[in-house]
Amino acid sequence: MRRSIDFSKARRNPYAAKLKRSITIRLDTFTIDYFKALAAETDLPYQTLINLYLRDCAGSGRRLALDWRPKKRGAA
Repeated sequence: MRRSIDFSKARRNPYAAKLKRSITIRLDTFTIDYFKALAAETDLPYQTLINLYLRDCAGSGRRLALDWRPKKRGAA
């Protein structure tokens, strides 16, 4: 097996930028602290953990149990 690999002629994956999209999201301090503590335990970045959790929720179709309903527009 080679001791080193020459990447001088390598090309970047043209599809890599399409795999994830950067967004801005506002999270409360408690949530950020929770994922940062979990990140320290698992040795994974906290943003990766948040993404994995949300992906799991989306993949399993998990929904929040909300007891309140926002008012519909135009309703008095």
